[in-house]
Amino acid sequence: MIAACNHSERTKHGKDRLGNQRYKCKSCRTTFVSDETRPLGDMRIDLDKAVVALNLLLEGMSVRATSRMTGMKIGTICDLILHVGENCQRYLDTKIQGVKVEDVEVDEIWSFVGCKNRTAADKGYNEDSGDSWTAVAIERNTKLVIAHQVGERDNTTICILLQKLADNTVGRFQLSSDGLASYKLNVPYMLRDRVDFGIIIKQYQSTQKSGRYSPAAIIGIKKRSEFGRPDRDRIGTSIVERFNLTMRMQNRRFTRLTNAHSKSRKHHAAMQAIFVMWYNYARKHETIKQTPAMASGLAEKKWSVKDLVLQVAN
Repeated sequence: MIAACNHSERTKHGKDRLGNQRYKCKSCRTTFVSDETRPLGDMRIDLDKAVVALNLLLEGMSVRATSRMTGMKIGTICDLILHVGENCQRYLDTKIQGVKVEDVEVDEIWSFVGCKNRTAADKGYNEDSGDSWTAVAIERNTKLVIAHQVGERDNTTICILLQKLADNTVGRFQLSSDGLASYKLNVPYMLRDRVDFGIIIKQYQSTQKSGRYSPAAIIGIKKRSEFGRPDRDRIGTSIVERFNLTMRMQNRRFTRLTNAHSKSRKHHAAMQAIFVMWYNYARKHETIKQTPAMASGLAEKKWSVKDLVLQVAN
């Protein structure tokens, strides 16, 4: 019986209708499309050029600015965001599992897609436009983003986040949040005896003496044990709020008072998945001197963006 040819000696032989690279075996003369993993799917752009574009996006540049810098078409960059973002979300959902945590903080960050809720309602825009909230759960010591969920600032979004938090972690831990009612209502039922839950409520000055866009001054805080036996000194949301600031600075879609906001909810969610992967695996945190994934035992070294693209494609 003749052994099947393994096509070890091959040459490029054009592309098929989908743009996939075809090869021709020098030994058996068979033409074929390789079944090896393609990190960019059917996209026809060079991997290194795609990595440059992603690096620019992750350093706070808009899609149009990235297009001008790289020469890539805007549509190509948007397709790249969708493809890599879906891969990143799948990786986050399947690989961040069994993480041992001690102190978790949760919070939400606001943004919008197309326009804000009031404008969308006044002009009768579809549901793809309006406010968007991202709920985030982060480990205080390792800085790992354990879970995030894009949606409304409502019970559904918070419940999905808490379920992800329960599924992705092991052991008992302390949880801190702000005074949002959805946390107080759902944490005891979804995390039960695994959590010691405390809330922090900030009190703001009622009158504004400065400009329109200046934040209100904080005049006091209240800490409260809500469930279990949380350590009062550790109740706080400063780490997750600092993450929200990093998101707003590094992800152009979150920058206030610009027209660089997202125009599509699916692209909005995809870019956030890329950002969370980059934050966890490819960005060294100055406090812990390593990436959050390394501190959590999920990675052995700091990834490059190219490593990230290749890993999430598997």
